[in-house]
Amino acid sequence: MSNSLLIRGGTVVNADREFAADVLCVAGKVASVGAAAAAQAPAGTQTLDAGGQYVLPGGIDPHTHMQLPFMGTVAVDDFFTGTAAALAGGTTSIIDFVIPSPQQPLMQAFREWRGWAEKAAADYGFHVAVTWWSEGVHADMGKLVTEEGVNTFKHFMAYKNAIMCDDETLVNSFKRALELGAMPTVHAENGELVFLLQQEVLKMGITGPEGHPLSRPPMVEGEAANRAIAIADVLGVPIYIVHVSCIEAADAIARARARGQRVYGEVLAGHLLIDDSVYRHPDFATAAAYVMSPPFRPKGHQEALWRGLQSGQLHTTATDHCTFCAPQKAAGRDNFAQKGCGGVEERMAVIWDAGVNTGRLTPSEFVAVTSANAAKLFNIYPRKGVITEGADADLVLWDPQGTKTISAKTHRSKLDFNVFEGRTVRGVPSHTVSQGKVVYAAGDLRVTQGAGRYVKRPAFGANFDAAHKRTEALAPSAVQRS
Repeated sequence: MSNSLLIRGGTVVNADREFAADVLCVAGKVASVGAAAAAQAPAGTQTLDAGGQYVLPGGIDPHTHMQLPFMGTVAVDDFFTGTAAALAGGTTSIIDFVIPSPQQPLMQAFREWRGWAEKAAADYGFHVAVTWWSEGVHADMGKLVTEEGVNTFKHFMAYKNAIMCDDETLVNSFKRALELGAMPTVHAENGELVFLLQQEVLKMGITGPEGHPLSRPPMVEGEAANRAIAIADVLGVPIYIVHVSCIEAADAIARARARGQRVYGEVLAGHLLIDDSVYRHPDFATAAAYVMSPPFRPKGHQEALWRGLQSGQLHTTATDHCTFCAPQKAAGRDNFAQKGCGGVEERMAVIWDAGVNTGRLTPSEFVAVTSANAAKLFNIYPRKGVITEGADADLVLWDPQGTKTISAKTHRSKLDFNVFEGRTVRGVPSHTVSQGKVVYAAGDLRVTQGAGRYVKRPAFGANFDAAHKRTEALAPSAVQRS
C-alpha cells in the first residue's frame, strides 16, 4: 500500500486563513501544500477528490476520560472504541487524564493509564491530576515533565473526601508547575459548597437527576474559577480552566484577561447546546443520561459561552467524553445519578452546525477552537492544529453541505445514549486522515487498534517565556537606606 496521499481540489482552512490548495501527505507528514503538491506526488499515490469541500486540520479534543474507573465501575468506551469514535467525527487526537487515587504515586498511575491507552486508534496525550500533596508528588511531577512529556497538571476543586484539592495543594502544585514550565488546569467548582448543597437537596427529598444542578449552581463554579485565577495570578503561572459552563466563570476569565493575566478557558460542546431542562425529563434513565459536572445550565448561559468563543476570551472546545450506560447511571439513583456524558464523535459537527452555519464562527475560527488553539496551548503546534509542510498528516475533508441525524443507534461509541439524539446537523466529515492514512471514508470506519501514538508535549511553551519576562520586569526591589 502506498504511504502517500494527495488531496486535490479542496479549500484548506487554517486558523489564520482559508485558501484553495492541494495537499500531499507522505510517510505520515504533510509534504506539500499548494499548486506544486500534485507534481511532487510519488508514483502510486492515493488521491482523494476534495472538490466542494474544506480540508481542515484534524480535531483535537483536549478533555476525554476513556476507560475511566469511577465509583466501582469503568467507562464503557476504552481507548480503542473511544478514539475510533473520535476519528469517525473528524477528531484525530485526544488528551486524556491520568487520575491517581488518593495517596497513589503519580508515576504509578501514569504507567497504568499508558498501558490502557496502548490500544488507541488515534494519537493521544495525558494531563495528570494532582489529587494529594507530598514530596513524592513534587518529585513525580518533575519526572512526568522531563521524562514523559507531560506539560499540564489537573486539579479538582470539587469532589470532597475523594480527589478534591484544598488551597494548600493548589498553591504547592501551581508553584511546582511554574518551576517545571507546565500549565495547571482546574475543574472549578467549590467542593465545600457542593458537598453542603448536596446534603440540603437530599434533605428536601430530591434524589433524582433534577437535584444535580441544584447542588452545583453557577456561583459555585464562578467562585472556584475566581479563586484558582487569583492563586495563579499571585504565583505568576498561566492557567487553563476546563469545562467552563456558566456566565460567572466565563466572566471571571474575561476579567482576568482584561488585566493581562494569561488565563484560558475550555467549553464543552454539550454546554453550548443543551440546557438544564433535560434533568426534569419524566423518564429517570433519560434524565440521568445528562448528568455530568458541571451540569447543563439555563439557556442564557449558552449564548454567553458562544460569545466567549467569538471574542477570544474562551479558547478551546472539548467533550469530557466519559461514558456510563444506563445500568451504571442507575447506581446513583438515590444520589442524582452517576456522572458522565459522551460526545467525542459529535463535537465537531454540532459546533460547525451551531457555530459556522449561524454566523457565530468563521471556518477559520472553527479551526482555532477545535484544534489550533489546543495545539498551541499544549505546545504541540505546528506538529498538530495546522496544515503546513512538516505537520502531522492529520486531516479532515469537511463537507459543508453534508447532513447527518445524530443517534445512539448509529454512533460508534459503546454508550447506549447520545446527548445530541435527534439533532440534524449540516456540515460533516466525509473523510478523516490520521498519520497520512484514510481511517474514515463516507461512513466506512477503517481504524486499527494500537495505531495511535503517545504524543509527548514539551514544557516551557511560549506562555511561560512571556510570563517569566513579565515577572522579571515587575520584580520588586529592596529600598536602599543609609
